[in-house]
Amino acid sequence: MTVRISLALLLALGASAPILAQAPTASPTTAPASATAQEDKALLAFLDQAFDQQLALSPESMTSLGLKTDYGKLDDYSERADARSLALQEQQLAELHRRFSPERLGSSARLSYRLFEAQVATSKQQAPFAKYAFPVSTNGSPAGNIPVFLINEHRVDSVADAQAYIARLRDSERVMNEVATKVRDQAAQGIVPPKMVFAPARADAKKVISGAPFDQGPDSTLFADFKKKVGALKASDAEKAKLIADAQAALTGPFAKGFQTLFATLDAIEPKAKGNDGAWSLPDGEAYYNARLAFYTTTSLNADQIHQIGLDQVGAIRAEMEAVKARIGFAGSLTDFFQALRTDPKFKYPNDAAGREAYLADARAAIAQTMDAAPRFFRVLPKAKLEVRAVEAWRQETASVAFYNQPAPDGSRPGIFYVNLADMNQVQKPQVAAIAHHEGAPGHHFQIARAQELPDLPKFRRFGYYGAYTEGWGLYSERLAKEMGAYRDPYSEFGMLSLQMWRAIRLVTDTGMHAKRWTREQAIQYFRDNAPLSERDIVKEVDRYINNPGQATSYMIGQIRIAQLRKEAEQALGAKFDIRDFHEVVLANGALPLDVLGEQVQAYIAATKAKG
Repeated sequence: MTVRISLALLLALGASAPILAQAPTASPTTAPASATAQEDKALLAFLDQAFDQQLALSPESMTSLGLKTDYGKLDDYSERADARSLALQEQQLAELHRRFSPERLGSSARLSYRLFEAQVATSKQQAPFAKYAFPVSTNGSPAGNIPVFLINEHRVDSVADAQAYIARLRDSERVMNEVATKVRDQAAQGIVPPKMVFAPARADAKKVISGAPFDQGPDSTLFADFKKKVGALKASDAEKAKLIADAQAALTGPFAKGFQTLFATLDAIEPKAKGNDGAWSLPDGEAYYNARLAFYTTTSLNADQIHQIGLDQVGAIRAEMEAVKARIGFAGSLTDFFQALRTDPKFKYPNDAAGREAYLADARAAIAQTMDAAPRFFRVLPKAKLEVRAVEAWRQETASVAFYNQPAPDGSRPGIFYVNLADMNQVQKPQVAAIAHHEGAPGHHFQIARAQELPDLPKFRRFGYYGAYTEGWGLYSERLAKEMGAYRDPYSEFGMLSLQMWRAIRLVTDTGMHAKRWTREQAIQYFRDNAPLSERDIVKEVDRYINNPGQATSYMIGQIRIAQLRKEAEQALGAKFDIRDFHEVVLANGALPLDVLGEQVQAYIAATKAKG
């Protein structure tokens, strides 16, 4: 389970890592309030302009945010793009230092100043490892990401929009050439995707170019999407026919040619794949993994510390599971109960269209229940709508188990909770509600959609991303949902605990594979021994961690810190503690590094105490 945000959008948003410098606890300035307010306003304008300049480097990110600038272009996928973005960030930082001084700013503006400095520092820290990310993996590739982007985010409100869609189909050939060049350059430096990547990546890509106009079958997913969008236009039949003919030519021409380039590249480098090893096997792999841990956890925790935290959490959650199992009255061992959850038909949906619809209905019902309870736990709810959808069949092999896509700020696209329902035999009913609460409400939707709607923050904070905060909130929300009335039977509560265990195991297996040289098989077996996940989900998860070192550690590290901060506030405030106010402190500043989040909570505690 994760938040699906494009790499281009991350670059534009300025994702960052830990901020170690302590913020001042009180304003050192004696400037008049009016002068401070004027300076704060000027900083906001500067930071929003800086965001827009970064955003302009990414046509896809502009589309994701509801804009139609460069609507017929896709992103630059070459190494030049990363260098261009970093150079611009450094120029902007120099301008920030030249024009503004923290002593002249109000508290929120000082935090924005500090966060902007940190994002540039993080970009510089991560820059040496720009070559390490695999453009094609079991976590996705342009072969699937571009169709998903066009289908879900490219709106067609006019003939010009349809022509831009066609232009993007043509532009995909350039993208595939750039990706092929990057993959070959990586391989020349000993950075080759794991062996298990190639078969599913090919299989999903081939599904994209199956069906009309590529062969005699029914319309391919992309062609069907384009026809549907053009069909809804107010245009003449002749205009529509020409658009469809142009799209067909683009698909069978440059689009298909780009896919053939990708296939040829995968064929060329697959023999160089050594195995399915972690980051340690890459050139300077230890430094790379340490950088990823810092990025995703926004802490200075090392691999050994995170591994031990994971082992401790696995033990604690096993004890919770034992208690719930006893309430259920299951006589066997925890391992026996895991097996029952994996195999007993009463925990399954039918493996057909009706079963998939039943799952989606149950997920929607779970979200509706927490939405009804939400006003008792939150001061402000997101305005954006939330939808639950099944992952499209043609990208099921490389899509995550479940994930959230952020809404468009202008309301033209809802937040979307996607779930992968490729094989309903592998889906467990007790887990449905907890997954919905993590990805939807009160999880990612309440944090990400709400952040986009914050009125007085600069754009880079409203659209920002910090792994431990974002995923920590999603995981915290699974347990919060119980307080909100979810998990009304012990089976669904056990399902929630199984997902908590899932993320605790991530700490152990991610550090195990990337720092302790665990094999893929060791990680899979550790999952089997400690969680009731299906075999399909276990394998997909482990493969995901191999392909994206460090990301899986962000969930539990973030949840632990948020829960600690809540406990500190409850103990310090006693009867003055209000869960709605605590959640507002956590959510009302957008995504934050964990150290900065701690500062915000401490300030809230102090301010609440001072009220008398």
